[in-house]
Amino acid sequence: MTAALALGDDALVLSHRLGEWAGHAPVLEEEVALANIALDLLGQARVLLSLEGDEDELAYLREERAFRNVQLVEQPNGDFAHTIARQLYFSVHQHGLYGQLASGDGPFAGLAAKAVKEVAYHRDHAEQWTLRMGDGTDESHARMQRGLDELWRFTGELFQPVEGVDVDWQALRDGWMESVTALLERATLSVPAGPQSGAWAAGAGRQGLHTEPFGRMLAEMQHLRRSHPGASW
Repeated sequence: MTAALALGDDALVLSHRLGEWAGHAPVLEEEVALANIALDLLGQARVLLSLEGDEDELAYLREERAFRNVQLVEQPNGDFAHTIARQLYFSVHQHGLYGQLASGDGPFAGLAAKAVKEVAYHRDHAEQWTLRMGDGTDESHARMQRGLDELWRFTGELFQPVEGVDVDWQALRDGWMESVTALLERATLSVPAGPQSGAWAAGAGRQGLHTEPFGRMLAEMQHLRRSHPGASW
């Protein structure tokens, strides 16, 4: 596994998941917001995957076990609160990750310096919706809490070190936990059970082991290219 592949797959897969909201978002403004976030992530994925090889072949011709994204980003959208919970967990992580990378001089510094500005918006979008739903109606509060609880077990994998990504992983994890905890308290939401309870499990997406929904998502994402091999677009 290369670092570019791991980070690129994270962005690619989450971009596709967010793109699935097209035509289904709860309000028109969210159609635009989620599409813009998806396009930002797709741009990141293109740059990262191009460092590894042909971006189109890597996206559309690899088998499931060859993808190195964390399991969090491949989880189905669920309801809108579930999507926001997934986005909150990932964007807070990615913002911290790219912030560290941008301050260094490694191979990802240039990409990170640009992407961290995009991800700041992704994070703010997720945080604002978390606050609105958590401190909103009983129904919105319950849905937001359910999304946070269901996705929590996938967050541990975000902090498994990736060879070639030169960051302080412990500081990244601590900063993420502090930020998420503070936000959930403001939103009158509860932090799900922590790692000390055994509920914070780390997945194996980085090793090519994915959850059952990923196979269906990948089949849909790759269908057109695989149906017309060698075609020009």
